[in-house]
Amino acid sequence: MKRRTLIQSATLSAGGTALGLIGAGMPLVGMAQDRFAKYKGQTVVLSIPAHPHYDAMLKLLPEFTKQTGIKVEFDKLAVPRMKDKQVLEMAKPQGDYDLVCYVVMWKGEYVKKNLIRELDPFFKNPALADPEYDFKDVVPRYVENIGLVGGPKGYLAGPGAKLYGMPYGAETSILAYRRDVFSKLNLQAPATYADLEKLLPVLKDKAGMGAMTSRGQAGHQCVHAWLLHLNPLGGKVFDANWKPVFNNDIGVKALKMLKLISDTGPVGVPGYGQGEMITSFLQGQSAMYLDSSLIFGQVNDPAKSKIAGQVSYVVHPKGTRYSSQSGGLGLAIPKNAKNPDAAFLLMQWLTSKAQDKAVCRAGGVPTRNSTLMDADMVRQYPEYITLRQQLEYSDPDWRPIIAEWDEINIQALGVAVSEALTGKKTPEEALNGMVPKVTDIMKRGGYLKG
Repeated sequence: MKRRTLIQSATLSAGGTALGLIGAGMPLVGMAQDRFAKYKGQTVVLSIPAHPHYDAMLKLLPEFTKQTGIKVEFDKLAVPRMKDKQVLEMAKPQGDYDLVCYVVMWKGEYVKKNLIRELDPFFKNPALADPEYDFKDVVPRYVENIGLVGGPKGYLAGPGAKLYGMPYGAETSILAYRRDVFSKLNLQAPATYADLEKLLPVLKDKAGMGAMTSRGQAGHQCVHAWLLHLNPLGGKVFDANWKPVFNNDIGVKALKMLKLISDTGPVGVPGYGQGEMITSFLQGQSAMYLDSSLIFGQVNDPAKSKIAGQVSYVVHPKGTRYSSQSGGLGLAIPKNAKNPDAAFLLMQWLTSKAQDKAVCRAGGVPTRNSTLMDADMVRQYPEYITLRQQLEYSDPDWRPIIAEWDEINIQALGVAVSEALTGKKTPEEALNGMVPKVTDIMKRGGYLKG
């Protein structure tokens, strides 16, 4: 594989210590030593996205090799290309990947196609499992949303649910705002959607920048943005019987809200993906940001941000209810992995308590309650206080993570929302126009009859 890069084991420098690699350089003893010894010299090949959390992760990998003797190579691609490559490799009798990062929407598809392994056998294997791992410490809603397949609706916790992945790069939505701008204009952060609707034109008129940044690019990106508002306003994509209801009054209201955000936001929102949306906030082009908690690690990065020290956070505004995104990225082991046990050891190490803190200090996002509650971490990242509050409202059913979702997301809803944002159709016309297509997909999948 031409793109594969070998991670070299390295002695930690002072800079490495600053990343908080807890236990770095300490000898492994007892069971830990036995756990890794068998796999020393093996190579784990990891498929990862171009993504801030995984950029932070790469800083940790030399220490893993130093501690364990297990080598790591990575193949880093843009998310759409990453999925295409993963599906191709995992369909072979033996593929190139031992461990893959996946976007939450892909979990049902990967399980349905029998491409990834159930993780319980690894965690129950005393020769592999770390007795200090403390699985219950991993944020339960992240585990449910990102890792479970086969329960209620096919993707929630409950009877039949099995663990196929571990959250790593997990996200929930949160509102960030420019404290200096709001103070200058004597404004308060929005607590409700009514507040938000009133605030957007005021900021557009008086702040000298876009009111709120947002995703808007056709496909997954604009659907993600629409869902951010659909759920708090009380809507869903399907009813309890899988009939499309995304075009009802609530769905239209959410799309009109997104259109208002786009119209009062920085120039170019209808073409923004996640990266462009974040950059517009970090570069001082937007007064507010309402999206993934991924923003935490970016705000204080001097290489990316002009607004360090000027940002505050509040929970996602309330519509008819409090609700926020639950999503992001996870790690899974392909069925055809060459070195699955070594891959599990890497997954377990990366998602451990010590390395969860380490990746946050390197610019990533937390996955464990112990990180969010740690006094030293909270002093360094006071936004974790707001994140703990937000996780109470993080909705594992924020979107229907069925195997067909990627098709619906990109080829149907992703077209409709984009048409509304660009003014090609009204929100009503755009959503109504996609009901027949989504209905056909659901019939083909066996969710609807006739």
